[in-house]
Amino acid sequence: MTRAEAKERNRRALLEAARLIVASDGHRAKLEEIAEQAGLTTGAVYSLFGSKNGLLVAVVADYLTPHYDGIEQAVPAGMGLTEAVEVFARHYRRLCDDPDALRHLSFEISLQDLALRDPELRPRLAASVRAHEERLTALLAGRIHHGNALTPRQARRLATALRALLVGLSQGVILGLADAAPGEYFAATARALITPDVLGPP
Repeated sequence: MTRAEAKERNRRALLEAARLIVASDGHRAKLEEIAEQAGLTTGAVYSLFGSKNGLLVAVVADYLTPHYDGIEQAVPAGMGLTEAVEVFARHYRRLCDDPDALRHLSFEISLQDLALRDPELRPRLAASVRAHEERLTALLAGRIHHGNALTPRQARRLATALRALLVGLSQGVILGLADAAPGEYFAATARALITPDVLGPP
């Protein structure tokens, strides 16, 4: 194994260990326990990520990247805005049926708890989430709705509303509060956001 390969192996081990420990321990997650879970020392964390918070920010990016990769694959270029939003919403609903959906939700809630308790971590996590939300904005911008292309400003407003709606609905399904919400319900509620009030001026 080359030095670069060993570094990447250690990086992956720490990311996976951090996800497990944060999901189970929340704000009580200790750097020492994460390192031990990964079979490494805390020195490896500082070497690879700079700090515990640096590791947590990297965990968020590592967690969100495949999610948004899947969205981009599900919503091809050339699709109209309404259809794209419906496909995006159904994709979100399918994620609720993942066998690991409850574990993923536990991780997300634990991260939010960490962010609330750590004023230094909060803006860094928010910036990481916003960077991925920009991918959704770029995916929506330029799509045609009623003969007009959605502007980047309108796409950003719609992306924010969609993410808030679908995250809330998904949590309801995973927790058993909205288990009768099929993909079509997700699609219909998402489609209802495509209004002048939500999109705003170009």
